[in-house]
Amino acid sequence: MSYAAHARTSYGHSNAQAIKTPRDIEYEVMARITGRIQSHLPKPGERVSGALAEALNENRRLWASFATDLAHPDNGLPQDLRGRLFYLAEFTMKHTAQVLLGKASAAVLAEINMAVMRGLRGQGAR
Repeated sequence: MSYAAHARTSYGHSNAQAIKTPRDIEYEVMARITGRIQSHLPKPGERVSGALAEALNENRRLWASFATDLAHPDNGLPQDLRGRLFYLAEFTMKHTAQVLLGKASAAVLAEINMAVMRGLRGQGAR
């Protein structure tokens, strides 16, 4: 292999993994949390497991972070989108409390996250 080919191969793989946009990072974090929520959804009649409670609390922290960013005056998103996402953050906080009390399903939270993930990937609603 030539030096140039070796450099392209070596540099190309590590560089491609190192360059991530903020959207990529948000997507990855949300995907990881959503996967944990989905894998620990209780069956009807079961209580919320410790693993699901941890995933829900991590999801709540993520949405709190989103809400803080959305409320910042320098946020570059359109005002209408900011408002809708802020509403989802508020809903997520309230709904998570209901899930932890055993009064609501965590599946709704996973669905919201998946819709936002589609938006982050530019896929729109499905």
